[in-house]
Amino acid sequence: MSKLKINIILFGIGNIGSTLINQIIESQEFFLESKNVDFHFPIITNSTVAFFEKEGVGYAWETNFLELAVPFKVQDIIEFAKENEFENLIAVDATASDELIHHYNTLIENGFNIVAVNKKANTLPIDLYKEIRVNLKKYDKEFLYETSVDTGFPVLQTLRDLYYSGEKITKIRGVFSDNLSYVFNRFANEEATFSSLLKDASLLGLMRSTFKEDLSGNDTARKLLILTREIGKDFDLSDIKINSLITEEHLEKNGILNKDAIDKSFKIAKITQKDNHVLRYVGEFDVEKNTLEVKLVSEPVTSAIGQLKGSDTIFEIYTQSYADVPIAIQSASACKQAISRGIITDILKVAEKIKNKEAVWS
Repeated sequence: MSKLKINIILFGIGNIGSTLINQIIESQEFFLESKNVDFHFPIITNSTVAFFEKEGVGYAWETNFLELAVPFKVQDIIEFAKENEFENLIAVDATASDELIHHYNTLIENGFNIVAVNKKANTLPIDLYKEIRVNLKKYDKEFLYETSVDTGFPVLQTLRDLYYSGEKITKIRGVFSDNLSYVFNRFANEEATFSSLLKDASLLGLMRSTFKEDLSGNDTARKLLILTREIGKDFDLSDIKINSLITEEHLEKNGILNKDAIDKSFKIAKITQKDNHVLRYVGEFDVEKNTLEVKLVSEPVTSAIGQLKGSDTIFEIYTQSYADVPIAIQSASACKQAISRGIITDILKVAEKIKNKEAVWS
């Protein structure tokens, strides 16, 4: 059986994207032997420039990119793919771009499957979200995004399998932010102030360039929205009640954190809990009440959420069959190597579907 050549168009060569290239190049022989799949990267980009190489990049890709990359538009990528008659195209979105997601439909219409870390396409207003699905069906293309909610552990796949088996899902709940998991796990076990832990998280690179996305609850809310849409719910971000960790009282007039105010607020929350409880920041969808909420809760230390350590995240899925015992998927901190392997898993799933389609038509 002839090998299946897959052309990966990579958008984003930051930490995750560059790790993805290197992992696939290093494992190329393994993929050929185990899956009979030959991966190529004919186009790699950052936010402004792209490197085009018909035969695909090799070990010297970083040097070539620095020397030969040129400004580009998405249409340039589409035209290059057509000119060179590339087949089996997978666009990998390893960015957090607001702009690129609006090109997904154009890519799909021009023969591209999509694998994304970027969660924003799946949190678009519901009409735009559904438009992508209509196009995927129309053009017979795939769109996978397991790493948009976790490192690649099969959270979304598990949820889909339950839903499409006819299982009644009653609640989805969990700690979805590894950054905030780190902060609250330390806050539960140490005498340190909350603001000092935020600073430590920032120094470790766990917090993003601004604290607002994490502390506002928006990141947790986006992941919660993706999960709810996987089970057929037509919610929008505006339907989620987000209880931000940072309110106006925690900020100075210039928008800088007021350390005294935030430390006092969280100290009170900590000491007024019941015994053997810890603070956790969770996303929760109560299916029966039809409510979505991101909030700070006090959790028993004996519960799965209460026992989290380090930067662990956890996704709990409650179902009718399992009653009060949730299906729990827990994973460690989202390092670039683990996320990249999760992307490869999605890429291999798309490759397998392409292979099966070819077998049907051959």
